[in-house]
Amino acid sequence: MSTTTTRRPDAPFVVPERLTAPPRLAERHPSLFPWAVRLHRARRRVQWLVSGTAWAHERHEAPLPVRVKKHGSLLLRELSADEMVLQHNKVVNLRLASDRVDGLLIRPGETFSFNKVVGNCTRRKGYVEGMRLSNGDAVAGVGGGICQLANLLHWMFLHSPLTVVERSEHSFDPFPDKGRVLPWGVGCSIVYNYVDLVVRNDTATTFQLRVRVDDRHLRGELRADRPTDTSYRVEARNEQFLRLDGRVYRRNEIWRTRISRRTGDTLGEELVKRNCALVKYLPAEELIVDVPQAGAPGDRP
Repeated sequence: MSTTTTRRPDAPFVVPERLTAPPRLAERHPSLFPWAVRLHRARRRVQWLVSGTAWAHERHEAPLPVRVKKHGSLLLRELSADEMVLQHNKVVNLRLASDRVDGLLIRPGETFSFNKVVGNCTRRKGYVEGMRLSNGDAVAGVGGGICQLANLLHWMFLHSPLTVVERSEHSFDPFPDKGRVLPWGVGCSIVYNYVDLVVRNDTATTFQLRVRVDDRHLRGELRADRPTDTSYRVEARNEQFLRLDGRVYRRNEIWRTRISRRTGDTLGEELVKRNCALVKYLPAEELIVDVPQAGAPGDRP
């Protein structure tokens, strides 16, 4: 005889406005979408020109002496046959994008922009149709898959004193956690040129990005010209699957702990991000917490 345990969310739950907002004008009228993209791109180009930012652009072939963080991510996930074609094409795109990033120096006072460094991923540059996420679904798109490179870079940045200035997450959780290595909620969304990953070097240390694609993995290292005083531990906390009005949402918090390399003592911790996304698959029923209707109004997640 089975028993059902009534569970409640750890904190009041409200679906974020970005998940409940009505469709944008360009979504209601698809013919306007190309014009909306041109407008967003023009605004970002103007921002790049007038910001006065010192953009990182110099590359150095020899690795800097100190390794701050390294990480590798599996290139191919087990998906349907049609999606596997896009996965293999993604590898082509990742090789091209990684070549643009590998060896890049981020000197003191400089800012790294993923879109400025990688550029627009077009067929003319050799990019092919890879997997892109649109409303949580995998679709074909030229340059698809380069978000995996942005995800890897962001994870390494979180383990350094570099300041994350801009990062946009996906509004959907498209795939189950099979084989997941990084915490859910640390990924990035990239759309040239107005959805970007941007970090600034506010330290006296020069950092260097090293990335490459091997047979099975995308591999990266963040290196520096001198040892850093602090290491970092990044983890997800308070993770839940919540069901409201027939939809399942996932939320968590990403926390970062600073640790002294000299003593091993904890120096402090910070909340990096609160995440919430619509789940596009069905999690195991025992993982889902039903949210009472009366619990919809209240604090933000």
